[in-house]
Amino acid sequence: MEQKDIESIAMRQSAVDLGCDAEDFLSEQHRFVESAANNKARRYLELPFLLNMVSYGSNIVVSGRRDLLGTARNYISDVGDFVHCFETPGIRKLDRAMEAHHAGVCFMAEYFLPSLQALKGLDVSCPYPARLLGPAQFEALYIPQWSNALCADRKQLDILGLGAYDGDHLVGMAACSMDAEDMWQIGIDVLPAYRRQGVAQALTAGLAREILARDKVPFYCAAWSNIRSVRNAIASGFRPAWVEMTVKDLDFIKKMQKGKEGATA
Repeated sequence: MEQKDIESIAMRQSAVDLGCDAEDFLSEQHRFVESAANNKARRYLELPFLLNMVSYGSNIVVSGRRDLLGTARNYISDVGDFVHCFETPGIRKLDRAMEAHHAGVCFMAEYFLPSLQALKGLDVSCPYPARLLGPAQFEALYIPQWSNALCADRKQLDILGLGAYDGDHLVGMAACSMDAEDMWQIGIDVLPAYRRQGVAQALTAGLAREILARDKVPFYCAAWSNIRSVRNAIASGFRPAWVEMTVKDLDFIKKMQKGKEGATA
C-alpha cells in the first residue's frame, strides 16, 4: 500500500459516510448533500446526520438534514475563510442558528492517518515486552483503565491489539476497532505509572504497522485540546488528515453532559 492509497481510501470512506463523492473533498467549492443511512459507513456513526461538516483542507463538505443545509451554507458564507468555521467565535454563530432546530454543536475532532515515510523512519521499541492480543484476550479488559483502547459498547468491532507487559501485568495497550471495512481506528491507554517512557508511541506505531500489514488503513482520532493524544499521534508516525464537526439534538447533548457530570462527581 502506498501513501496515495491510504489517503484515497480515507476519502472514499468519508464519502460513504457523508453521501458524497470522494472527489468532493478536493474541490475548491463547498459541497452540501442530504444525509442518508448507509450500511457501509463507519459503524459507530448514527446516520442520517442532523449536520456534519468535514474538511480535508480544500473545502468543507456538509452532510445533513435537508432543512439544515441552507443554514450551514449561510454559516460558511458568513464566516468567510472556511478554516474559521471549525473554531470560535464562528462556532458560536452555528450553535445559535441550530438552537432554533433544538440542536447544537456536539463533537469536534481531528483525524490522523499514518505517514509511511514517518513510520519507516521511526526507531522506537517498547521498554516492556509486547505481544499481540485479540478478542479472546480483550474479554477481561473492558474496564476503565482500557476504555480508550477498547469499547465495551461495541465489543464485536475490537479486532486486534498490542499490549505491553511488566511481568504478567498489562501496563499499556493499543487496540483497534474495525470501524469500516478498510479502516481500523486505533485507541491507546497506558497506566499512569508507566507513562512518559515511550510505551504509547511504541504500541501505537507497532499496531499501525500490524494493521497496514493486513492491508487495512489505521486511523487515529483526537480532540484538539487533547495535547497528550495529539503528540502521541505525531510521535507514532501519524499526520493530520481531516477534521469533523457534528451537530446533535439538544436532548442528546444534555444526556452526555449529565453523564460526564456523574462521572466526575
